[in-house]
Amino acid sequence: MLRPAQLDDVTAILGLIQELATFEREPDAVSNTIDELKHALFAEQDCHAFVWNDTQHGVIAFALYYFGYSTWKGKTVYLEDLYVKPEFRQQKIGEKLFDAVVEVAKKEKVRRMDWQVLEWNTPAIKFYEKKGATLDAEWINGRMHF
Repeated sequence: MLRPAQLDDVTAILGLIQELATFEREPDAVSNTIDELKHALFAEQDCHAFVWNDTQHGVIAFALYYFGYSTWKGKTVYLEDLYVKPEFRQQKIGEKLFDAVVEVAKKEKVRRMDWQVLEWNTPAIKFYEKKGATLDAEWINGRMHF
């Protein structure tokens, strides 16, 4: 069942984040903590999340997003992560999570929604293309770690 994340979901979400990092071939990259994620989602509301809660298995998928601002477009939404446990893929759970974030974007009247996808993640690329997304190879991502 799709629903907004609740405080009790944070441990499961962080576990899924770690699974995603492993899937993306960066298993040691996650430095976030349960307390930091709780604070970001519920105290500061720096970000927001939807989860898919399965009655037998608990939280099996999530989509985490936040609002940003573009000098060209105004208010935007950035989909930071969308992840479904492998054994639950091909059940349209990812699509429902993605669509939930799209609905938030429309409700909030944002003008753009952004996300990243790894160039080797062909199933995700095909999914986003099916949704009508533009995947831009022109822009290079910049990043600094602190």
